[in-house]
Amino acid sequence: MDTVLIQGSPMLHWTSILLFGLAAYILARMIFQDEDSFKAGESLQDAEENRDASKDGMILKYSRPFYKRYFLPIVKGMKGKNNFRDKYKKKIAQAGLTKNITPDEVVAFKLFLIIGFPIVFLVLKEFLEADWPLSYVPLVSIVGFFYPDIWINGVIDRRKKDVIRNMPFIVDLLALSVEAGLDFVAAMTRVIEKAPKSSLAEEFDNLIREIKIGSSRAEALRQLSWRIDVLQVSSFTATLIAADSVGASIGPILKTLAVDMRGKRAAEIEKQGATAGTKMLIPMMIFIMPAVGMVVLAPAAMQLISGGP
Repeated sequence: MDTVLIQGSPMLHWTSILLFGLAAYILARMIFQDEDSFKAGESLQDAEENRDASKDGMILKYSRPFYKRYFLPIVKGMKGKNNFRDKYKKKIAQAGLTKNITPDEVVAFKLFLIIGFPIVFLVLKEFLEADWPLSYVPLVSIVGFFYPDIWINGVIDRRKKDVIRNMPFIVDLLALSVEAGLDFVAAMTRVIEKAPKSSLAEEFDNLIREIKIGSSRAEALRQLSWRIDVLQVSSFTATLIAADSVGASIGPILKTLAVDMRGKRAAEIEKQGATAGTKMLIPMMIFIMPAVGMVVLAPAAMQLISGGP
């Protein structure tokens, strides 16, 4: 039956040829690739020692050895690679994955999953002896191509929520440290030491590193706003840059910002609570109301069916 499906569908026929061609290409590179060149490239991976492996998704973790060896050289040789580098550079920074993956690796990851997902699909189909149609193979390839984008966007959303949640507390700590007599860099360092581990504390650590290696405070703050891209952080950095330009004391400003952020977060929580009732209405209508109706109307229906009084 599978043979009939393949013969009857030109799309499946050419998709199969493409997958076998890619597999043959990878095998040829595996056999004939210059090992000395590859080992020289692998020496650059020493920089990964500072990489936070907990941020790697399971698929990225197990795919990295394959796409880095067989697909990354192809991506680096592509024309117009600066276009996708610009596209993914900001996304990777917003996701806090700068030490985990590069724009070139994202594209190599996407290309690898075009054949990686179908291979896993076929292996699971045989192992589970499932009757999944082979017409799903092109769809699985498409899912594999877009999976890295979905994953990165999900990490960005979770990171932004974490930043918004921790922003008032960390700004309060920063205000207290500044009013205690510490300068901006020392206050930031104290906040990083005392505050719970969070995405915002991590970004403040990156801010301190940039200032220590020679960036001005204003430029480091602009980079912080660019990496996080959250309204509260943009307001925070713009206020500090303006205060720094006129030489104003930032202690009272930070306290005002913290109060304002707490008010906005409380308003957002109230808004979410107000919409909770509307969101619960749909599952209630679908699941709860039919069950209540069955309990209430079932005795009467049974009496009507049995012809009783």
